[in-house]
Amino acid sequence: MEIAGPPAAPPPVPAAIRALAGDDRIRAVWLNSLGGLTFELTAADSSRRFAKWAPVGSGLDLGAERVRLEWAGAFAAVPRVLSFGSDTDGDWMLTAGLPGASAMSASFQSSSERKLLAVRGVARGLRMLHDTLPVDACPFSWSVADRLTAEQISVDAGVDPAPPVDRLVVCHGDACAPNTLLDANGVVTGHVDLGSLGVADRWADIAVSAWSTEWNYGPGYETAFLEAYGIAPDSERMRYYRALWNAT
Repeated sequence: MEIAGPPAAPPPVPAAIRALAGDDRIRAVWLNSLGGLTFELTAADSSRRFAKWAPVGSGLDLGAERVRLEWAGAFAAVPRVLSFGSDTDGDWMLTAGLPGASAMSASFQSSSERKLLAVRGVARGLRMLHDTLPVDACPFSWSVADRLTAEQISVDAGVDPAPPVDRLVVCHGDACAPNTLLDANGVVTGHVDLGSLGVADRWADIAVSAWSTEWNYGPGYETAFLEAYGIAPDSERMRYYRALWNAT
């Protein structure tokens, strides 16, 4: 499994991002597995904006994320879209910064106690998101059927049929630890990277978010995650939604 993360070396800055930045300091903070980049733009007064870049041919759909952010922003702390555009090299989206830092920031990697604080913060933040976003008002789907259809995955791929739905919620769609923002005390301040947000069984998020604790903090944190979310382990649903994640 290819894991996204901070770029190993500063990447070239697309011309569109330089234009958006103006006099702001530009720092690449994230590189995803499809070649998309996120840049932090810091002004002289220390205020921050973030510019996401999707190069042509990457398959990333920033337009889909834009409409989801605009919808979710009425109910939860997510980035506010400032502008959006395209050129011959790719697409970009500029958002206002949120308070807090990624649950994967150095502060939360400094000790096992800080890692545990972050894991619990991520779990509680996910539960808050699931309890807050209104299912009946959500125009987006992240259901098993839609995901399999979108990726043209055959039912013979070992990820169908799905287990019965436990509880429908508006899922984050990529609830891995880096996409939760926390304050210094591990309290959630926001959620980012919502390009797949949509209605689905809550285990579609829970299974992957709990799994991401091992990728991002090391083994031994999954139980703490589930306890902080407030749910008992469900091996069948966790196994299924992790297989689906890998397949799509």
